[in-house]
Amino acid sequence: MWSFGALYLQLMNIIFLLIAASTVVALIFLASFIWAVRTGQFDDDRAPAIRILDGPGRSKEDMNERKDR
Repeated sequence: MWSFGALYLQLMNIIFLLIAASTVVALIFLASFIWAVRTGQFDDDRAPAIRILDGPGRSKEDMNERKDR
């Protein structure tokens, strides 16, 4: 039969395991976010929305020429 102390210790071990696992997952997400920011994943969020309005066959050079006019 389980005593209250043994059950309490088993539950505490599970809680410590879950805290450690969630910390590792949070650090992985933080590292991937920092990597994405440093590699420029969030640099240009406006151009794709505007590019769809120009239609097919337009290049970045064409867009730059239109801006210069």
